[in-house]
Formats: sequence, C-alpha cells, structure tokens
Amino acid sequence: MSLPRPVWPRTIRGQVTVLAVLLSGLFLIPLGVAADTVIRHTVADRMWDQTREAAARVVAAYRDGTMGNPIPPVPSTVKIIQVAGPGGHVLASSEGARDIPLISDQRPAVPGRSVDYTLCPGSPEGCFYVTAELAGGGPGSPVVYAAVPTPGLLSSRLLDVAVALHIAALAALAGWLAWKTADRGLRTIMNIQAELAHITVSDLSRRVREPPGDDEISTLARTVNSTLARLEHSVEQQRRFAADASHELRTPIAGLRAQLEEARLHPEHTDLATLVNSALRDTDRVEAIITDLLFMARLGSSGPAVQESIDLAELAGGEVLRQHGRVPISTGLQPGVTVVGVRTQLFRLIDNLLDNAQRHASTMIRVEVSGRHDSAVLTVTNDGDRIPEEYRERVFQRFARLDESRSRDRGGTGLGLAIARDVAIAHGGTLHVEDVPEGTRFVLRLPMIE
Repeated sequence: MSLPRPVWPRTIRGQVTVLAVLLSGLFLIPLGVAADTVIRHTVADRMWDQTREAAARVVAAYRDGTMGNPIPPVPSTVKIIQVAGPGGHVLASSEGARDIPLISDQRPAVPGRSVDYTLCPGSPEGCFYVTAELAGGGPGSPVVYAAVPTPGLLSSRLLDVAVALHIAALAALAGWLAWKTADRGLRTIMNIQAELAHITVSDLSRRVREPPGDDEISTLARTVNSTLARLEHSVEQQRRFAADASHELRTPIAGLRAQLEEARLHPEHTDLATLVNSALRDTDRVEAIITDLLFMARLGSSGPAVQESIDLAELAGGEVLRQHGRVPISTGLQPGVTVVGVRTQLFRLIDNLLDNAQRHASTMIRVEVSGRHDSAVLTVTNDGDRIPEEYRERVFQRFARLDESRSRDRGGTGLGLAIARDVAIAHGGTLHVEDVPEGTRFVLRLPMIE
C-alpha cells in the first residue's frame, strides 16, 4: 500500500506561505516549549520560597516552645501547614489544614535541611508544592509540612493550550505576511506578464510599468524594458535592412531583365557580346551583394568560431601584397602586434578597408599597424575626399549613400564598411573615422595579447 503524497501548493504564493509557516513553526515550537518550562520553574521557585519560609518559622516556633495550634499561616499565602509526629499523626496544623489528613509521609533525612517536592495525592484539591523540614535535631523529630496548591493555570493544560495558541497565531501571522509580500511581488510580475502578452512584433514600442525601488522585481522590470528597447531597435534595423537590400537587388535585376526583354523584342538590333557583358556586370553586382549579405548573416547568427593568435602586421602585409589596384599602397607595419580572432573574418575586414580606399584614393594609400598600450591599432589612410564629420558614423550603415563623389557607382555594394565594423565589434574592438589633414583615415582597435 503506497503512502499518499504530501500536498504541496503549485503556486509560488502558496509555497512561500507554507515555507514561512513551517519555518516559523520550527522556530516558535522550541521557543514555546522553553517558555512553558521557564514559566513552570519560575512559579515553582516562587511557591517553594513561600513554603520554605513558612516551614522555617514553624520549626523555630516549635524549638522555642511558642508554637500554637492552629498554626498561623506566615506568609499568609501558605494555608496548609501540618506538624506530624514520628507515628504519622498530626500534632498541630493551620486552620486551612484542619479537616484534611496528613498531606505527606515523606521525612527529610538530614535535620535542618528542608526538602522541596511536588505532590499530587489524587484529592480534589489537585497538586501541591510542598516543603518538609524536621522540627528537631534527631531523626525521630516531628516533621513540618508547608504546602500551597498549584495555580490553576499550571495544574491543568491551560498553559500548554495558551502557548500552543500563541505559537499558532504567530505562525499564521508569519504565513499571512509571507502571502501578502509574495502577492505584492507576484502581482507586479503578473502585470509585467500581461504587458508582455500584448506586445507583438508589429508593436514593440510598449513598455512594462516599472515599480519604484531597487529590489529584484524593480530591476526585472527595468531589464525587461531595456531588452524590449534593444529588441525594438534590432527589429527596426532588420526592417530597414530588408527594405534596403530588396531595393539594392531590384536595381541590377531590373536592368538585367530590361536588357533581356529588349534583346527578345529586337534580336536583329542586339549585339550579343554587349548584352552578355552587361548582363555579367549586373550578375556580378547581384552576386557581390548576396555574398556580403550572407557573410553578415553568418557573422550575426552563427555560434562562436575557432579563434587563434594572429600577427596583425603579418595579416595586413599579406593582404597588401595581394592588392593590385590602381593606387600604390605604402606600409608601416610593426611586427609582433598579436590579437586573438578568426583569421578569415579579420582578413575580410582588412580587405574591405583596402577596397574602400582603392575606390576613393587619388594617389596614395597607407596601411600602418602598431601596438599602443593594450590595443592593436591598424590604420588605413587614403588621400581621397574627406568624409564630413556628420557622415562619419553613417558610412558604417548598410547601403548608406553619401554625396555623389562617394557613391557606389565606383563598384562597392554598400556593405563593405558595415561588415568591417561588425567584425571589429565581434572581436571586442572598434572601427571609426579619424581626422587627417587631407583624405580619410579608418582606425581599427583590437585587444592585444602579449
């Protein structure tokens, strides 16, 4: 027969409340038991102080021969006082003990030393705190018994019930406070959940309400809003990118289609060689754009690539030797400037910078590599048209168009510099334009290793 599984709340509120009740119970139950014990011992010590005082006074009166019958209760709270002879008969008693039999038959073993104990004779009076003391110096001397009944709160289960009720009330209060605290926090989370449920890709401008304070839930709300802002910015970029890409691809495809349709309508007036060359140029442009788009997609969505230590000067020098452009390239390469990265991606970055320089340079291109503090710095400078300061960030946008002097009619796809910056950022570096007296300088900074 399998035992029933314990019932455990499914909600966080219920779980927090149950845990609060259990933990408070684990703390309060020992505290309640200790309190009950302390109360009982305190009351007992107080009662025995009174019975010892009464027994001592009667012993002194017996020895002085001044003991009367009935014995006056001193202190007045001790109503039951009896003096019993060796045979167990009552020699004298207080007024309150006149009609009751001998309260106890216990005799102290040592004269002059009292004995305190609790006695429950089974009578209607209940239990008693008793002090017994020999009245004389010999073992056969009379015994003085002084007793007070146990208070009603201690003689019954009232104290235990009162302590248990207090423990239950405090545990319930702890559970209620835990419930209210969890409810306050979870209500905010539920509001965040409701807001997020209404946010769609078509409308990412909505934000969740940020509660005041610096607690975890407030931090969560701020983090959600920050994430939504980044997501909105990313989606907006993707939309602009898709629109720009479709426009850039449409232009060469439309030109190619127009040429082919013209050749089909008027074949007798079509120069086949001219048609093929023009179609190949448009096809090359489409292929270049698609290649760049695929590279950017892989760079942004693929997992971590294999990285290695790369001598940036050696990599740049090899790419310079491969260049056969119209403008000569001079170099100033400091050896031993090492970075960690993906060789093919850094190669593509340098190639794009050199290709951009070849399109816009007039008579000179210079490539320099140096180590500055903890950074590896690569600069590509050309003496072409300067980029106005207000356009120096725009040139890194995808399919960005500046003035006619820097248009893509010179052969670019409009993605080279955007790819270069994405590669720099992916390697923990930066790429930007710096001021030079004449022309343009692109500066790449990457973390350098020893």
